[in-house]
Amino acid sequence: MRDLTYPPVIVTAKTLFKVLGMRFQTSGTEHVPREGGAILAANHIGYVDFVFDGLAAHPSKRLVRFMAKKEAFDHRVSGPIMRSLHHISVDRENGEASYREAVERARSGEIVGIFPEATISRSFEIKELKTGAVRMAAEAGVPLIPMVTWGTQLLKTKGHPSDIWGRGKTIALHVGAPLDVTGEDPVTETQRLREAMTALLDKAITEYPIAPEGQWWAPARYGGLAPTPDEAARLDEEERAARAARKSAS
Repeated sequence: MRDLTYPPVIVTAKTLFKVLGMRFQTSGTEHVPREGGAILAANHIGYVDFVFDGLAAHPSKRLVRFMAKKEAFDHRVSGPIMRSLHHISVDRENGEASYREAVERARSGEIVGIFPEATISRSFEIKELKTGAVRMAAEAGVPLIPMVTWGTQLLKTKGHPSDIWGRGKTIALHVGAPLDVTGEDPVTETQRLREAMTALLDKAITEYPIAPEGQWWAPARYGGLAPTPDEAARLDEEERAARAARKSAS
């Protein structure tokens, strides 16, 4: 597929990062294959994660096609951009179609980016993962690559004021070794993926230039002020209930 938009978008983004004085910590980017398909499974801690996750593939000179909710494609501004970057629209009412498209893209040699937590983690821990990433990789016959981003929650995340234009932020991108999955036991293989992502998250937090103690953006188990996973799950459930109530009332 032709990429007329992706390269200039990358150049623009990197220029903006430089203007904002952003610093990057990276490791494991060599695990992103230089050719052939793959599923890149990343954590989800902020609304702009995908903007940075794709940077992990740049040393391998690859572009990542992210799976993103349909609403982003329906928007009059972001929609044309998302389509021109050949990202994959996810319609929660018809998830099978987006799943099939992701499998075919990976099988044809593309790198497909997915957030297996499905929603932003309020605890900033790795939530329980959906099995879709494992099943996609197995069906497409491609490696499953775990990845963790850290620091994007400082820009824009759920329940906190945005600081998109704040200067001097550090963004960490850590990529793990590819996992070979068969899809025969997607639950167990998904647990392996979660363990790999959790190890990468621990690396990101301990190597980050700001200590996590007392920070709103750090997990409770590191002394941060973020909700515990159980508290975060309760908040998510309350949000779902409120959304359902609004929908039924409209």
